[in-house]
Amino acid sequence: MFEALAQIPAEEISRRHIACRKHLQEVVPEAGGLLVFSRLNIYYLTGTMGQGVFWLPLEGEPVLMIRKGVERARMEAGLKNIVEFRSYSDLSGIVSDCGSPFPQKIAAIMSGLTWQLGQLLAAKLNKHEIVSGDHALTLTRSVKSEWELAIMRSCGERHHQCLYEFIPSRIQPGMTEREIAHTCWQVFFEHGHQGMLRMQAHGEEAFLGHVAAGDSGNYPSSFNGPLGLRGEHPAMPVMGYAGKVWKQDEPLGLDIGFVLDGYQTDKTQVCWAGKKSSVSDHVKRAHDLCIAIQERAAEMAKPGVTPEEIYQASLDMAEKGGYAEGFMGLGGNKVPFLGHGIGLNIDEYPALANGFKAPLQCGMALAIEPKIGIKGTGMVGVENTFEVTSSGAKSITGDQFEMVFV
Repeated sequence: MFEALAQIPAEEISRRHIACRKHLQEVVPEAGGLLVFSRLNIYYLTGTMGQGVFWLPLEGEPVLMIRKGVERARMEAGLKNIVEFRSYSDLSGIVSDCGSPFPQKIAAIMSGLTWQLGQLLAAKLNKHEIVSGDHALTLTRSVKSEWELAIMRSCGERHHQCLYEFIPSRIQPGMTEREIAHTCWQVFFEHGHQGMLRMQAHGEEAFLGHVAAGDSGNYPSSFNGPLGLRGEHPAMPVMGYAGKVWKQDEPLGLDIGFVLDGYQTDKTQVCWAGKKSSVSDHVKRAHDLCIAIQERAAEMAKPGVTPEEIYQASLDMAEKGGYAEGFMGLGGNKVPFLGHGIGLNIDEYPALANGFKAPLQCGMALAIEPKIGIKGTGMVGVENTFEVTSSGAKSITGDQFEMVFV
């Protein structure tokens, strides 16, 4: 007999269902429940990375319908109703048999479906009206429980040790970005990294993170982040390029995520090839300004403050410090945000950006990443993952933010 490797506590699953139902009534009050399709969201609401559909009615027992792996789902998910299914045509009958029939109006997580499958679902459930319930689950996931935060704190502790302590002692100028990337993989895996980073924005991909030496930090990037990078190849624009050597008196940006039990932390460590005395005043002031912006953002990040206010404060500091041009990327690499929520995905709600006017709440996890691109040099700055508390945000990925000199 097999047994589950781990399980999300039943009280944690119950908490998530209660919160999701509450948000659903606020966001789509006319909907009688939520249909969930993506594996990660199914995991969040059930405890198993199921291939199938999850139905969370406003009232009654939820139903997990599995195409492949029902035996594993029954080991991992502590739900009463876990059944096999083959077609969207079967959904209505299955949930009715389980005592939780579909109402006339159904909310669905539309970001978890392709256009093709969305049209198929609408055709199979043509007696029902399907509306978007995405924001209800987004709001639910944005506030972490103590159970989730405990995992993220452990993740962040290992993350800091790897980037700040262990990796700098195993790299040196003269190595290529790719060689440095391989060293990072080795160190991270040695310390429990589970090997996969997940992004929720459609089409975005990440493999461990980015390694950018010197002017790679300003290399044109299609990734929605400020740090430029050459990457492995146009088909694999991630990690580091075998043809770029980290040279003396150059910065090295290591923007690499860590994952533990599915939860991620985000952190950027800048290393400098050479002695501290070899850093120009221009570069030093830029990096120090990023640390100051991160500190100010963390002080502001408390319940009642909006992400938009924090972002605007960062722009003001960059302007007054004389680094508005390169702040959050040079030229086409510039991004219109200071940071983002994080958890089971790297890029979660909320973004620290204009338009995000809902106040922060205790328990949110934020990656704050002020960076400055400097022409002819590369990129400097910081990124750390923070937990929002009543007194401001506290870093869970270490409290040492200076460059490391190699």
